[in-house]
Amino acid sequence: MSEGARIDSWLWAARFFKTRSLAKQAIEGGKVQVDGAKAKPSKAVQPGDVLDIRKGDQRWTVVVEAVASKRGPARVAESLYRETEEGVAARQQSAEQKRLARMAAPVPDHKPSKKERRDLQRFRRNHEGEL
Repeated sequence: MSEGARIDSWLWAARFFKTRSLAKQAIEGGKVQVDGAKAKPSKAVQPGDVLDIRKGDQRWTVVVEAVASKRGPARVAESLYRETEEGVAARQQSAEQKRLARMAAPVPDHKPSKKERRDLQRFRRNHEGEL
């Protein structure tokens, strides 16, 4: 299996994306880099390649350990790559920042009534450009 696999199918097999077409869109959108360079969906990945993957707010930096072009069980998918320590630290820091932001956000003590919802909608409509 040392010949490599297409990066879009590898990302799908490693379970970073739910479908191969989503992986392809991410690659074409510049969300996936191979060894620091933009890649095409047909680029072959080899063991030892470093991938930077962005998906929404999440970011992974992984080293390809094994090549697969077919999706298998999650345990097999986990063995296809090794996440770098810097990537793990960055993801943990991002998760901590999100957690702190959620804690700082105001939480209402009750669900708004129908009248309160209408008042809120009216206020937002009247003050659209100001917010």
